[in-house]
Amino acid sequence: MGIETEYGVLQPGRPQANPMLLSSQVVTTYRALAARADGARGKARWDYDDEDPLQDARGFHLQRSAAHPSLLTDDPTRPAPSGPVTARTQGAETFQEVARPTHEDYDDPSAANVILTNGARLYVDHAHPEYSSPEVTNPTDAVCWDVAGERIMLAASRELGAVPGSEVALYKNNVDGKGASYGTHENYLVDRAVPFATLVELLTPFLVTRQVFTGSGRVGLGSVGQEAGFQLSQRADYMEAEVGLETTLRRPIVNTRDEPHADRQRWRRLHLIIGDANLFEVATYLKLGTTSLVLFVIEQLDALSAVEGASGASLRAELAALRLHDPVSDVQKVSRDLDLTAPLLLADGRHLTALEVQRTYADVARRAAEHLGPLDDQTRAVLDRWDSVLARLGTDPASCAQEVEWVAKLRLLDRLRRRDHLDWDHPRLAAMDLQWSDVRPERSIYHRLLAAGAAERLVDERAVSQAVHHAPEDTRAYFRGEVMARFGDEVSAASWDSVIFDVAGAPSLQRVPMLDPLRGTRAHIGTLLEASKDAGALLTGLSGTSR
Repeated sequence: MGIETEYGVLQPGRPQANPMLLSSQVVTTYRALAARADGARGKARWDYDDEDPLQDARGFHLQRSAAHPSLLTDDPTRPAPSGPVTARTQGAETFQEVARPTHEDYDDPSAANVILTNGARLYVDHAHPEYSSPEVTNPTDAVCWDVAGERIMLAASRELGAVPGSEVALYKNNVDGKGASYGTHENYLVDRAVPFATLVELLTPFLVTRQVFTGSGRVGLGSVGQEAGFQLSQRADYMEAEVGLETTLRRPIVNTRDEPHADRQRWRRLHLIIGDANLFEVATYLKLGTTSLVLFVIEQLDALSAVEGASGASLRAELAALRLHDPVSDVQKVSRDLDLTAPLLLADGRHLTALEVQRTYADVARRAAEHLGPLDDQTRAVLDRWDSVLARLGTDPASCAQEVEWVAKLRLLDRLRRRDHLDWDHPRLAAMDLQWSDVRPERSIYHRLLAAGAAERLVDERAVSQAVHHAPEDTRAYFRGEVMARFGDEVSAASWDSVIFDVAGAPSLQRVPMLDPLRGTRAHIGTLLEASKDAGALLTGLSGTSR
């Protein structure tokens, strides 16, 4: 699993400043900082060879000529891939020779990119600086490397601010108050054997209702905040479809982009764009933890039916019975239900509140996990926290103020409203909503709460500092991050599922596929990395041959 976060960007005192230029400055500034701090060398480009943003999980390929320009996130210098799937995307694991380029690529400022030593990617996406975290295997690590992204953005902002006239303010939020929304996307590795239609059917009610604990809170109702009020989620007003390929228009609850970044025969990457950017660590933890648990249950439905018979089949029936009559409309309905009591119409004619839907998912997830064997510590912790938060939201939402971000934000804003007799359309409230998400601790309301002990932490700052510079050790991100740290000047390009080496004297570049996200770990490759004095020695060790 992993998170991609686009940060809001502006230049104080210059409302017309070009956001793409500002974003490029953020990325290139941090690239220079990383080179100084980590000794990271080289300027590896992103390898787009295996990316196809127009492949739809529903079984078709959108023609490039029919695609909205915002979908064309692959290499802008060449058409999107088309035709049959190549051998490499089907799981080929051997090295591939790549022709050495005859000229140096143009370093387009609008496409600024840096592959970090922690395995993450920092780049410009749709006029925002985006931090795409490395792959992790559990929600606690997801929190740690997500917070590391906040520290990386802060470091770039500090460095730019040291130059007069170059100050850039960055915000971990999802709306600019003028009609634009930018994403916090989640990615989950899912067994391809699960039909995509089953994922959509059984996951959609969960995604619609999970905002009761994942929402980060927003002042204003409507895409431009044209109505006064407060709502749970920053993204709710921008969801316009149940399923779809788009990410910046007609945004869907379930995105259908079929780029697995892994062995296409074994896995798909479920790409979710409905979630908020969270500063509260418990909210991020629950967002990733509960979603991965629901996906685990969906993956295991056949096994549950085989082992448990009628009991296992009933779990599927319980989830299927949660289908909503109008899920797109219900996204907004749940977001505006501050009392968490609004009834949602189900497809079978029943009515349930968002909390009741979530309680059913939590109950099914616990029973399924217990059916399949003893609970590991991580699974038990997510289930226990999920149950606890849902129970307290139903009886005393204020008791969740250190864990659920929208609750904390609403509590603070309500105090200000009562004290100063402010209506929800007062500009001070909108300003505080923005200030909440400022990455600069001295400006951020969230960081003031954190310093006062009013927001719960799940990871300590020492672990976060380590995550800024080092990758998780139990996924392929370890290999990606370590080769960037050790042999960055011998890396020509990299992506989520490959690294391309440029070894001096070699007749061609060498691509190392990484189609299994659970290989390339410290346990798998750490000894070889330690023993390799350069990239050539590493490639020799990986191939099992000698020179």
